[in-house]
Amino acid sequence: MRCLSCEKLSFSIICKKCQSTLLVPNFFKKELEKDFFVYSFYSYEEIEPYILSKYYFHGDRVFNILAKLAFAKFASNFSYPSLVYALPIDDHTRHDFSHTAILARHLNSPCIKPLYNTLKASNIVKYAGKDLEFRQKNPRKFLYKGSSNIDVILIDDLITTGATILEAKKLLKKHNVNVLFALTLCAFRS
Repeated sequence: MRCLSCEKLSFSIICKKCQSTLLVPNFFKKELEKDFFVYSFYSYEEIEPYILSKYYFHGDRVFNILAKLAFAKFASNFSYPSLVYALPIDDHTRHDFSHTAILARHLNSPCIKPLYNTLKASNIVKYAGKDLEFRQKNPRKFLYKGSSNIDVILIDDLITTGATILEAKKLLKKHNVNVLFALTLCAFRS
């Protein structure tokens, strides 16, 4: 096959050279509300074609590579005094795989355990290209069916306005779930 980036022959969908030169994560921090932060590894503009791969059959391979480069590395350096759960936001499988579940899986470590199928959106309206006003008028209406009195890290592929993450955090608080912070693969910078 050919590398998605340089188009040279490769055993991987993104060759090792492109992974080590083009996909080096940079850690970004954004405060969504007082003392609540979301951390991202890339800017959306840097990895747009890779993020959009979630709509195609090869997207799972792309997300596994990105998650290995960013989320797995994060997990290997993360420590916390008690077990923390990685909670993917709406880990549905509408495109034959769940990109948020893939990201959460790569956080699996002695300190972090993925927690699947517990935070689901009951409203599946598409947010792509929509502004904050649209997002606020059309909330995801999350349902939570997990444990209470746990610490979690919210996981999503990208952050635009932060509305989805804050909506999920608000619901989880009602269930006595402590959201430490959110991790996203990328964030819009422009």
